[in-house]
Formats: sequence, structure tokens, C-alpha cells
Amino acid sequence: MKSYSESYKAAGVDVTAGYKAVELMKSHIARTMIKGANTDIGGFGGLFELDMTGINKPVMVAGTDGVGTKLKIAFMVDKHDTVGIDCVAMCVNDIICCGAKPLFFLDYIATGKNYPEKIAEIVSGISEGCVQAGCALIGGETAEMPGFYPIDEYDLAGFAVGIVDKDKIIQPNEQKAGDVLIALKSSGVHSNGFSLIRKVFTVNGQTLARYFSDLTCTLGECLMTPTKIYVKSILNLIEEVKVKSITHVTGGGFYENIPRSLPDGISAKIEKGSVQILPIFELIARTGHIPERDMFNTFNMGVGMIVSVDKNDVDKTLASLKASGEEAYVIGELVNSDEGVIMC
Repeated sequence: MKSYSESYKAAGVDVTAGYKAVELMKSHIARTMIKGANTDIGGFGGLFELDMTGINKPVMVAGTDGVGTKLKIAFMVDKHDTVGIDCVAMCVNDIICCGAKPLFFLDYIATGKNYPEKIAEIVSGISEGCVQAGCALIGGETAEMPGFYPIDEYDLAGFAVGIVDKDKIIQPNEQKAGDVLIALKSSGVHSNGFSLIRKVFTVNGQTLARYFSDLTCTLGECLMTPTKIYVKSILNLIEEVKVKSITHVTGGGFYENIPRSLPDGISAKIEKGSVQILPIFELIARTGHIPERDMFNTFNMGVGMIVSVDKNDVDKTLASLKASGEEAYVIGELVNSDEGVIMC
């Protein structure tokens, strides 16, 4: 590579660092190559060849997201090899809600200064997320932006593209009163509500290194637990059971996300006592004196996804999810109502 500009480097942008970062990340990206991925990292576009076998009416599905202010925690603990999992998870967990199989992912990393080893750490997490989701990392962008970002900070976002047969798109309008809601356990806070968390704990290095009696690790280690990716478990489930709706519980918690998966005139009746609330949420609520409703309206509370099925399919659904390694349980049912979410 002969490209080099002393003037640009003096302005804060070292193009050679970008080339080194690409070389360091190639081995991570290679782990994600699945059938159809046909790309050479460093080109101008990522290529993917579609296999239409078994798909009569292909519909492309796309989702985009970032990691949010969880990155502030990553900066403080100097850990950058898992936030990429969060980024992939926030996208693929969204598109799976309509039954789509993720095909490929692209990332965008913007930083104040390109430290190639740090960028490679981030991409290692993105690659791991893609492996967990069964999709390929076919490209991305690393932008060095001095004066816009602090030199030791970065932002991370991306998008996933998947495919689903039009006749197999999950249709929430088919839901009715009496259908049962099944929760899939989350791995922790996932990647939402961190602005509130940072306010509650006045987060700094000392706080993050602290052990709380509620937790089995430091606060920092708990908060950095990557978002769980549910793609393979859900794909297995929809092959075995008629799933009527899928809710990805992210920012906005129960009150914002569950109604997005409901038809008009139908509400979700949640049995609060059945929700297996993780200790980190009890610690947040107690430390910050956060009202219960605000907790359920901000965090996943230990529930990363919710699926709706006919009452006759409950046992089969639980068995399928358990076989996929998920901790799943019934948390409620659908009722005739316009309230959206009823906590009881």
C-alpha cells in the first residue's frame, strides 16, 4: 500500500493506521464467512449471493442500531471485544421478529484516533456476534474523525439484512385473547438504559470495580455482559411451532415494545410475579429509587424476548426453546383490551 499523506497525518488522520486495522481484523471476519458471502474486505462494497432454495416469494428485511452509551462503560473499563456482539444483537434480534434469517452485517466505527489494535478488538466482537447469528460480516467503515470524537472514544453502529419467505412472515394480527406469552431470559441489561444507569451509580472506574452483594462479579463486568442473540433459537422454534408474534424487549422496556407486536383491541396481561427479574435490575431500582413502572418502561428486567403462541402449543414451545439452550417460561396471556400492557 503506497497511499500516505504527511499533511493529513499532521491534521490527525493517519491513513496507514486504517490499513493496519483492516489487516488485523481480517482473521476475525474470516470466521463469519457463510455460503453466499463473496467479498474481499477492503473493496468498495460487500457482496452476497442469494440462495433462493425453498423460498417462493423472497422478502428482504433490514434492521439498524448502535450500542448507545454502554460504550461509556467500555471506555472506562477499557474492554472493547464484546460491544460488537451488542451491535450485531440489537440488529439481528430485531429482524428475527418477523421471521427473517439474517444473511449479512455491515458495521460503522467512528473514532477520534484510529488505534488499529483497538479497532481489531471491536471487530472481533462484531465477528463473534455474526457467528452467533449465523450471518456474514461482509464489510464496514472505520472513520477517523479528530476534533469530533475524543481520541480515546468511538461510536459503533451497524445494520443487518435478512430474508424471509413472504408466506412465512410472522403476522401479529392473527393473535387472539387466550394466546400465551412466553419469555426468553436475557443475559443482563443488554444495551439499553445506560444513560439512567450512569446517573444512578454516578459511574466511574471506582464504581465499576466495586462488588455488590446482589452480583457475583463487579458492577463493570455485569454491565458489560453482551446482549444475548436469539436468532438460532427462534429460527428453530418457528420451524416447529406456529409463532404468532415475537417481541424484542429493548429500550422502552415492556410498555413500549410489547404493544408493537399486538393487533388493535388486544393487550398483554403480564403476571409480574412470574417475571424472573435479574439481580442487576433490583440493584438499579434500589440504588436509584426508581419506581417499578419506570423500571419496566426502561429495561428488559431479565426478559430479552417474548413469543406469543396458541395455548395448545405452550409445552412444545418451551421444549423447543429449552433444546436450543434458552431459559423460557410463561409470563402472561393476551386479553381483549386497548390498554396495551396490563401488569398484574
